[in-house]
Amino acid sequence: MTFFEFGVSKELCKGLKEIGITIPTKIQEQAVPVLMNHQTDFIGKAQTGTGKTAAFGIPLLSNIDAKKKHVQALILAPTRELGQQIAKQLFKFTKYTDKIFVESVYGGEKIDRQISRLNRPTHIVVATPGRLIDLINRKAVDISKIRTIVMDEADEMLSMGFKKDLTTILSKTKGHRNVWLFSATMPVSLNEIITTYVDKNAPQVSVDKNDAVNKGIDHQFVVGEEAGKLDTLTYFLKTQKGSRGIIFTKTKVAARTLSKQLKAKNYDVGLLEGEMTQKERDKVMRAFRNKSLQLLVSTDVAARGIDVANLSYVIHYQLPDQIEYYTHRSGRTARAGNTGLSLALITKPEVKVIRELEKQLGIRFGQIR
Repeated sequence: MTFFEFGVSKELCKGLKEIGITIPTKIQEQAVPVLMNHQTDFIGKAQTGTGKTAAFGIPLLSNIDAKKKHVQALILAPTRELGQQIAKQLFKFTKYTDKIFVESVYGGEKIDRQISRLNRPTHIVVATPGRLIDLINRKAVDISKIRTIVMDEADEMLSMGFKKDLTTILSKTKGHRNVWLFSATMPVSLNEIITTYVDKNAPQVSVDKNDAVNKGIDHQFVVGEEAGKLDTLTYFLKTQKGSRGIIFTKTKVAARTLSKQLKAKNYDVGLLEGEMTQKERDKVMRAFRNKSLQLLVSTDVAARGIDVANLSYVIHYQLPDQIEYYTHRSGRTARAGNTGLSLALITKPEVKVIRELEKQLGIRFGQIR
């Protein structure tokens, strides 16, 4: 079925079509008709890269009354980057609709600047939990009339320590509002929030792992000694002249070390790791987006919410601790219908991890010898 058949307006469909969203993905197919046509809580389990933003964004925008100037919906996201990305997507969706105002607020930017932006008419606020609490305490944002709260990447918000903030926000908005919870995983720690704040009869949909893994990604691995990894990496990079990609490490120490080693070999490389200031992160991401940097070395948490078009490859310099992180990492490439390469540099004992990833994610790895 098409979005128009789901009841989405012609104007919204036109905006979606312009950015290449025409055939609903699995999660959109299951979420959009339900959320468009029913006042309901909702739980959606789906990985990054499956089209979650449109799955909640389309019904959310369809339910906004543009004539009313107060905040009608709230979207919570774990990182500034993801929040900015969601706000940008919603802005693109609404190119041909009545003007719907979306404001993105997060830590790391002067709060006064955000307060003055919130003084303008705002229909949807996209926020990181900590900054939203600050703004509520300063009476800079009124969430008492919101009809919908979306929690995107709820598992990640909990793992980043936002549980107390989330329960504060949810308890401040109790009443006639719906909670739409989207998460890649459903850890036990989410149960308490679901039991307390989500209707027990809420529809639950789950996009299975086979559907979640992008079919445009070519998964490959190279086996070698730990000491030879840097040489293998630089050999690969020489074959990728003009292409752009992200190299993932598990720890910030490894990320810092690797970025220094690559700079010493004259590669234009940016670094993203958790302890950087927001100003530093923004500078790196600007340079990467405008292509003055070809390469990015990043840790898993630092890369949440990165959405850069036309990345040719992702390299796993160190394999991640969690299977979900492999999906998050590899999903940075082959976006919007493109193809891409996900290459893991591993040692012999890690071959069993590759086999486990194949089993759990329903993918096939090729070995480069």
